[in-house]
Amino acid sequence: MKRRLIFGLAALGLAIARPVQALADEGMWLLPYLEKMNIEKMRETGLRLTAQDIYALNRTSLKDAIVIFGGGCTGEIISPQGLIATNHHCGYGAIQQHSSVDHDYLKHGFWAMSQAEELPTPGLAVTFIREIRDVTSEVLAKVKAGMNEAQRNKAVGQAIDRIVKANSDPKAFRYAQVSPMFGGNQYLLFVTERFTDVRMVGAPPSAVGKFGGDTDNWMWPRHTGDFSLFRVYASPDNKPAAYSPDNVPYRAPKHLEISLRGYKEGDYAMILGFPGRTNRYMTTYEIDQVLEQDNPIRIFVRGERQKLLWEDMMADPKVRIQYASKYAGSSNYWKNSIGMSRGLRRLDVRGKKAAQQSEFTAWVNGSPERIERYGRALPLIDSAVRMRRAAARIQQFMNEALRTGVESYTLGTAVNRILTSESNDTKAAAALRATGEAFFKNYSPSTDRKVTRRMLQIFADSVAAADEPSFFATVRPDVAGYAAGLSDRSLLTDTARYYAALANFDRAQWEADPAVTAAASIAEKSKTLTDSALKEAARLFAEGHRLWVAGLLEMHPDKAWAPDANFTLRLTYGQVLPYWAADAVFYNYFTTLDGVMAKEDPKNPDFIVPARLKELYRAQDFGPYAVDGRVPTCFLTNNDITGGNSGSPVLDADGRLLGLAFDGNWEAMSGDIAFEPDVQRTIAVDIRYVLFLIDKYAGCGRLIDEMTIVR
Repeated sequence: MKRRLIFGLAALGLAIARPVQALADEGMWLLPYLEKMNIEKMRETGLRLTAQDIYALNRTSLKDAIVIFGGGCTGEIISPQGLIATNHHCGYGAIQQHSSVDHDYLKHGFWAMSQAEELPTPGLAVTFIREIRDVTSEVLAKVKAGMNEAQRNKAVGQAIDRIVKANSDPKAFRYAQVSPMFGGNQYLLFVTERFTDVRMVGAPPSAVGKFGGDTDNWMWPRHTGDFSLFRVYASPDNKPAAYSPDNVPYRAPKHLEISLRGYKEGDYAMILGFPGRTNRYMTTYEIDQVLEQDNPIRIFVRGERQKLLWEDMMADPKVRIQYASKYAGSSNYWKNSIGMSRGLRRLDVRGKKAAQQSEFTAWVNGSPERIERYGRALPLIDSAVRMRRAAARIQQFMNEALRTGVESYTLGTAVNRILTSESNDTKAAAALRATGEAFFKNYSPSTDRKVTRRMLQIFADSVAAADEPSFFATVRPDVAGYAAGLSDRSLLTDTARYYAALANFDRAQWEADPAVTAAASIAEKSKTLTDSALKEAARLFAEGHRLWVAGLLEMHPDKAWAPDANFTLRLTYGQVLPYWAADAVFYNYFTTLDGVMAKEDPKNPDFIVPARLKELYRAQDFGPYAVDGRVPTCFLTNNDITGGNSGSPVLDADGRLLGLAFDGNWEAMSGDIAFEPDVQRTIAVDIRYVLFLIDKYAGCGRLIDEMTIVR
């Protein structure tokens, strides 16, 4: 039976009067254990698939349609010809890579009207998961009682190396990794296949793909068409291969069917993807550091840098293109940190963690055996956090203000690495040339000059002279003078100087460059901090965390525990649901194209609406993608996700594609530390909006024709 969306006040009234019970579980679940741990609850929630339909080794399953996109996002195969859907912000770097002032794909979008027009994207790869296997017994086989942490780590590391080597074949683009779960109490092997010929197929203009910009980032309601399209290419025998004109579209053994049937409140929703990192087993000691140190530093330094970048981006179209990806990457977790601190305090996460620790301590103290096994867990974590805090503060200021804040130092780090690792001058010069070509494409000397001065001043004001890297002694007496001199004289701040020095390569000249020496000094200071405090703190923390998590699992043996996210393939399940954001503030679970038009503000770059989209709206030319005359744009579920899930498919009870996850909501920014079921929501772009944009907006019907669409 075809489902229909209910729009408007009637739906809102129904949601308030008869709220659907939330049936989601906290947890990013490992696919091999669905049958044992989750499948019954998933079926109660509405799932109509079997565990084998989702994950199977001996036949195709949903996992075969899910890929790591690039190095930090999720994508999914949506046609038999290897067509990939992911978020616009995941494809942003590739879109920028192909953009110029003459071909501004960020501003105008890009659509390949034939396969011949699909653009090779050097450096971009997608990775399939071919096998997941529990190797805990193999990894821990040589771990013996009485081993200290160093001995244990050595035994574990050697075992992992053997397993990885036995399951890898780089010549066949087959790779393996062993990932620790539950703080090192469990280990899983992931065998992958990596495809490096990935071509850009389609992307809406940023006015669609980033509609709402920084204003709407992490917010609901949302109206963002956050998607882009790529294609995997393979050798003629369908194997991974380096780029070649002879490569052909990958013949996918599994692709996702696409549903036009939509959803209603309470409908089952499932997400498969690669969540990056959560800290659900965090203690109060760590939360204190996050709230008092880590987040305030990130918020302040990035905020200052972003103000300067934005000024130049708004003043110059070339700079806007050059810095678009840099700005977006910085801003994303700047705003996340703001929301996280707010959420941690508002939801009293520290208080809840303190209660859990009190329960744990009482349980441990109830048995001499438990005292012996787990009694040092929390003291070890406390000691580690205390030991690392001062050093971590210096390290963070160096990373935020110097290593990444000053672009010439960022390049200096790469240059120093080349000079150190390559003794042959000819090869070193060639590597420097390639590095420079990539760097200067997205570099504005005048912008870097302004940012450098501000970043250096922030570091001087924030870190004591006794704690600074050695080079900074030459900066501190005259920050402005040093910054001007760096911009005027360094090889790394001027394209002409850089390439002139390469033409007459003198290693000593490069090694003596102020940006290179600064980068080396920063690296040296970082190593000193690591050796003096951070390395030992990390050892203590790892041991304490492993014991803490093992104890929690033993304390509540009947609870279904999920390991923290670590960018391995996971599944979450839940429902399409609205939520109460605050007293008297209720948010419905969907938005429509009407909201795009209502938000339009030609004076605000975050809310510009393309002329073509307005034409379609005025003509009501929506094709089969509207419901009751309105095009759905975005929707909410209560799935448990985090960064890395960007681009993940949101699937219905039959495993068909409903949309692409792209964000979380402001009220639950503390979700990486504590899942809050009443307010935590996943924001997804509706697949019907995606198809509408491909078909009616872009006129790229050839892509629609290769998809499997269920109407």
